[in-house]
Amino acid sequence: MAWLILLASAVCEAVWAVALDRSNGFTEPVPVAVFLVGLALSMAGLGWAASSLPIGTAYAVWVGVGATLTVTYSMVTGSEGVSVAKLFFIAGIVAAVAGLKMTRSGTTDSSRPPSPDLR
Repeated sequence: MAWLILLASAVCEAVWAVALDRSNGFTEPVPVAVFLVGLALSMAGLGWAASSLPIGTAYAVWVGVGATLTVTYSMVTGSEGVSVAKLFFIAGIVAAVAGLKMTRSGTTDSSRPPSPDLR
């Protein structure tokens, strides 16, 4: 379940990144609202997923998926050019994210020590 939440929050990351671009410096109310909602959902999802996944892996997957979706969206909509090099490096990000997902960590969710209480 943590992986699904992490992927959904990465999609929200791409949504807020695109909304940020469309907000014209926070002057357009609808993109600003989409940005704020996407940002909140994205951070909440990452935080929840990181409670049961290693933070390094969770963060790398979150950033990788979000960046890949953002660049792909920009290329599909024409706001960013397409090149063989960009496609190659996007494929590299996807491969790295898949590799992190498939790599087993030294601890499992049940044996992972609890996070320190920072209150």
